[in-house]
Amino acid sequence: MIIKTLATGSSGNCYMIDDGKTQLLIELGIRFNDIQRALNFKTSSIEGALVSHSHKDHCKGVSSALKASMNVYMSKATVNEIGIKHNRIKLFENKNQFRVGSFAILPFDVKHDVENHGFLIQSDNGSRLLFATDTYYVRYKFPALNYIMIECNYSEAILDENIQFGYTHEFLGNRIKSSHFSLENVLEFLKANDLSKVQEIHLLHLSDSNSDEELFKREVQAATGKLVFVP
Repeated sequence: MIIKTLATGSSGNCYMIDDGKTQLLIELGIRFNDIQRALNFKTSSIEGALVSHSHKDHCKGVSSALKASMNVYMSKATVNEIGIKHNRIKLFENKNQFRVGSFAILPFDVKHDVENHGFLIQSDNGSRLLFATDTYYVRYKFPALNYIMIECNYSEAILDENIQFGYTHEFLGNRIKSSHFSLENVLEFLKANDLSKVQEIHLLHLSDSNSDEELFKREVQAATGKLVFVP
């Protein structure tokens, strides 16, 4: 499976996965024009887009994608929070599997400050991909994964130091801890899952000020022995 990061972080998130038969976007946190440019305007074969939740850095491109006649898959709560109506919006329900092209997609609940979903995506070719972002905890275990795309937003040590020295306000720091995945929790999550078939781990949505790309990559590689990407 090919994984391409078009944008990641607090300014916008958008990813594309391709199993050779179906191209699928995950998150629409940038304008559709920017998605087109990032993909060299080869977007006609994209089957649709998954949106995990209603925060702007994950959904601000929804309107422009709908205008471009793209099917967008969201929960009812996310649609209501965005406040949008369109015949191209396709609703999904927690833990109810649905299909987009050659992908079978199982949305599952994660812990954020609005309703949010991760996705377990299985291709007809047998590849299994896990996507989870904007959560401080994932309570499920996933067998036979091949690809993991997971938020690794901050390090507890870096964030605590930034709060101590006034670089990050304590209120904001507490919000980050209650709504985003730390390096420490990512490592615990990975240890709790069977990684024997995992080929790639992609660390997403790193904080600009509370993360360390090289440290995160090194720690996850050491803990898992897997190929780790930090886009």
